[in-house]
Amino acid sequence: MTRHDGRPPSALRPVRLEPNWLKTADGSVLITVGETRVLCAATVEDKVPPFLKDAGEGWVTAEYSMLPASTSTRTSREVAKGRPSGRTMEIQRLIGRALRSVVDRKALGPRTIWVDCDVLQADGGTRTASITGGFVALALAAAKLREKGIVTRPVFSSLVAAVSVGMVTGTPVLDLDYIEDSAADVDMNVVRTDDGRYIEVQGTAETTPFRRGRLMELLDLADVGIDRLQEMQREAIGDTSLFVPK
Repeated sequence: MTRHDGRPPSALRPVRLEPNWLKTADGSVLITVGETRVLCAATVEDKVPPFLKDAGEGWVTAEYSMLPASTSTRTSREVAKGRPSGRTMEIQRLIGRALRSVVDRKALGPRTIWVDCDVLQADGGTRTASITGGFVALALAAAKLREKGIVTRPVFSSLVAAVSVGMVTGTPVLDLDYIEDSAADVDMNVVRTDDGRYIEVQGTAETTPFRRGRLMELLDLADVGIDRLQEMQREAIGDTSLFVPK
């Protein structure tokens, strides 16, 4: 099968990570996946949520939004609606728990790192791009804390990246764009560490239910994409001292 954009089934779209894209953020990256572009920025605050008062550990949380012109039909700003949509809440909770799963919060100390993921242009896979780019922004912010001597031991147990997989016209494919995603028989988002542990698997049969063997096939395909994305994350982050030795 050759896909509508010429890719074979097991190929990612062209991916680019541009670190330190913002001067004002503690860590930032512009991630481009095909025509999808997400600006991820991490900001450090020297305070924690009330439930962590005097706990001696930090917190990582995320916010997600789409610019009004990021899609072909204008999306109204959610601030004008008075509250974020259910979809937005779901995605930013997913990003936050994915990033927190590999953070040593005691090593981080009593501070919060906010990871803001703003979709500049959407063509499928915005939540997976936000997780992949968000982790890079988070790691770059942690590197600054280490340079200042504020953080003195490794903060992360693993890298975290995410990718979509699915069934399109009966074929398992990696990294769906909007055209494929809107027509997929099965749509799945996979979040995984670099040592092979899964953080989240969100899979839905849009038309026909699928069997366990197909699930395993899709997970294997996701592994191919995540391995490649994590190679790019390592290059963008550079500082291996942030990670617990394996």
